Amino acid sequence: MSTIRRTALVTAAAVLSCVAPAHAQLVPLPPQPADVPWPTSDWPTGPIPEGVDRAALDAALAEAFGQKAAGLGETREVAIIVGGKLVHEQYGAGYKADMKLVSWSMAKSITQALVGVAAKQGKVNPDEPMGSPHWAANDKRAQIPWRTWLQMTDGMRYLEIEAKTVADSDASRKLFGPGRLDVANYCAGLPLIHEPGTHWNYNSCGIVLTADALTRAVVPTPESPTARRAAMMQWMNESLFDVIGMKVQPEFDASGLVYGSALIYASARDFAKFGLLYLRDGSWDGQRVLPEGWVDFARTAGKSENADIYGAGWWVAPAQGDGKPYPSRIDTGPQRDAFSAEGFEGQFTLIVPSKDLIIVRLGMTPEKELRTGAIRKWLGRVATAFPVTAQGTE
Repeated sequence: MSTIRRTALVTAAAVLSCVAPAHAQLVPLPPQPADVPWPTSDWPTGPIPEGVDRAALDAALAEAFGQKAAGLGETREVAIIVGGKLVHEQYGAGYKADMKLVSWSMAKSITQALVGVAAKQGKVNPDEPMGSPHWAANDKRAQIPWRTWLQMTDGMRYLEIEAKTVADSDASRKLFGPGRLDVANYCAGLPLIHEPGTHWNYNSCGIVLTADALTRAVVPTPESPTARRAAMMQWMNESLFDVIGMKVQPEFDASGLVYGSALIYASARDFAKFGLLYLRDGSWDGQRVLPEGWVDFARTAGKSENADIYGAGWWVAPAQGDGKPYPSRIDTGPQRDAFSAEGFEGQFTLIVPSKDLIIVRLGMTPEKELRTGAIRKWLGRVATAFPVTAQGTE
């Protein structure tokens, strides 16, 4: 066995054993029912299960697609999965089941999965410094581990949620302004303003840098941006998307970098497949896709002085209250076990383990309406219409 291969195996074994500590407070993730096929090719379907508050569910769906209640904006696609089966899907006028819509920041959750896949393959170690060729070896940013970047406790100065104007937002500057041709280069130029690991700040640039480091780990010496893009797309397909049958279209910048923080296109059914991978603890049809503990890492709030609403690449329910530093809780029931991939303009893949439930909502809710919290209340109404199914969580 070569030294490189032996090192990779040792790294993978270490990652598998320590990606996340035990979290007794987490609601267990339910297994796929033995009589329900995996949706690799297509979703198995079933009726709305017994015990669901149909009046509440029907009223919520009517408000999204018919009456269009204030604050919801335009709902374009909804898919609801219970017990591994597609029990309801609905589409707005002009939309259909195979239509791919933009993820916006739900892509961050996919990047978290891709890092997990690479860790399982021995290509990266989440507890080692991630680094970047844009930084000197003694740069403090170069010492920050992958795990910290995924938890957004990197300490970097990044402005998006609290930006007063589009021109002030680092998100728009990196995607459409001075950083648009080489987003990693733009992001690497942002300074640290907090000690890494202590302070949470929503940081799309941190996930861009994570995607860049991941791409360098997978495709270390590409011949050209085109070759870099093709090789990374092939790896993502073979390692994740093809495995779960998820048909996606990611965007890349001019350097051949997949953005990682946004701009992945897929249908509601496909985002639901991604949600099912996490609801099933990173395993798919008898194959472990993500390292053991990787999903618990995603759905456990990071340790920071100022936040309790974010895990690693996923938003999580705060243990109490509505969350800090922003009220973001989706009320899915007293278990407070929901976690979600979320994107600009109201893109959601909401997972509720205690109910074996996934809700995908794609649409266009303007920023002003998002700030009212109406879309979160709507998601909570849909989720609370479904009963708890897991034993020991009532």
